[in-house]
Amino acid sequence: MGPEGITLHPQHQLLIGAYFALWSVFAMLGVRRIWMIWLYRRARNRTFGRREWERLPRVTVQLPVYNEKYVIRRLIRSVAALDYPRDRLEIQVLDDSDDGTVEVAAKEVASLRDEGVDIVHVRRPNRRGYKAGALDFGMKRAKGEFLLIFDADFVPRPELLMQVIPYFTGDRIGMIQMRWDHLNADYSLLSRVQSISLDGHFVVEHEARAKNGLFFNFNGTAGIWRKSCIEDAGGWQHDTLTEDLDLSYRAQLAGWKFVFLRDVTCPSELPVDMRAFKSQQFRWVKGSVQVAKKILPRIWKSDLPISKKVESSLHLTHNLTYLLVLLLSLLVYPAVLVRFASGWFTTPIVEIPLFFFATISVVLFYGTAMAGAGRNWRRELRYFPALMSVAIGLSVNNTKAILEGLFGKETPFYRTPKFNILGRRGTTTGRAYRGMRSATTLIELALAMYFVGIEIFVLRHGLVWATPFVLLFFFGYLYVGLLSADLPHWRLLPRLWLRRSI
Repeated sequence: MGPEGITLHPQHQLLIGAYFALWSVFAMLGVRRIWMIWLYRRARNRTFGRREWERLPRVTVQLPVYNEKYVIRRLIRSVAALDYPRDRLEIQVLDDSDDGTVEVAAKEVASLRDEGVDIVHVRRPNRRGYKAGALDFGMKRAKGEFLLIFDADFVPRPELLMQVIPYFTGDRIGMIQMRWDHLNADYSLLSRVQSISLDGHFVVEHEARAKNGLFFNFNGTAGIWRKSCIEDAGGWQHDTLTEDLDLSYRAQLAGWKFVFLRDVTCPSELPVDMRAFKSQQFRWVKGSVQVAKKILPRIWKSDLPISKKVESSLHLTHNLTYLLVLLLSLLVYPAVLVRFASGWFTTPIVEIPLFFFATISVVLFYGTAMAGAGRNWRRELRYFPALMSVAIGLSVNNTKAILEGLFGKETPFYRTPKFNILGRRGTTTGRAYRGMRSATTLIELALAMYFVGIEIFVLRHGLVWATPFVLLFFFGYLYVGLLSADLPHWRLLPRLWLRRSI
């Protein structure tokens, strides 16, 4: 029954119910963000134990690379400069490349060996298992009892290893994760949004979980493992696209403890090409769904406290929200029409609080992360609408990843291209590596036009209060779609906008 005695058809009732159910889910996710902030603040003064080693342990640094000719020299040289006794340090360049990277890496390895560095250039007969296979291949040949892993886009500082090793205080400390820093956060709007998002993940989520005894994960790079922990947990497995998340949960279920060091950072290069970024997001989202299918039954059969089971489940299934975002996008216009026809649009008492709670939690969450990372959160605040919009714009790409993960479609491991971009310097134009064409681009652009129609309807009927909501969706789909189309003059627009605004 509508507000003026109008009876809604059952299908309209179902539509409106689904619409508000989705907003209620997003509001509850807002509650979870606030809960994570509370966990973070409650434990922010807790510290992890340290020890002084009488004799420093042997460490093997593993560099899994595939076609990284723009950054491979930078990576190898930075790792060779680590401040650690040479007789205690081994470097493995795990090179699966099939382009000019091989020659560049071989030359750098030979030069460093002449300088007395214990470094080897490892070439496998095939790419079986992709990154997980390379790490496993190297581990079986590694001299170290600890394995320090860096992807090709990372540039560790010389003091990093000596900062980390003291935190292996006991035999059950299996992994230490460092916080990612960003070499090119101010390159474009896309890189700025990524830096804010990653700070939220590391500073708030990792810190909150690590210091409150909850499970958290190795992020694939800038972390150091105890070799015996990997072996005890079943080794590197390549049945998911996120071998790091998979191994992390298997290790913690086996009783190993992890440490997160917020104040030990490792600079890295963020993707600046939308296609590459979408490919990375696709891999992360699909992999997390695969790991959830694999690991959640083990979690619920374990003797973990119910609080850990629930939080681990929320952690592993969080990316399913992209599917809900896409569903909400498709339901908006039919819901608008039904509610307007019934007169319900004159009283948005329920909708506005849900929208407010879902969005204000984002501001609080990432504002807390910026402050915890030592950044000026007030300066970054202007980018938060773009942060939400880009997440919305990714919903088509990531929903495809979710469905493939749920239904078991097999896809190869696609690397994320790197271009040696520092700060605002550098370009992807004319470079050999580019992200793959996205099959979702046309859908993203169509959704952008769909929200143009909704905005016209909203303005024609004086529903001004709905405009911010509509614009968030419109900008997200338009931005992701245009940059995925990869036309040069469109690709420059977000970069120029950021340069003017910094």
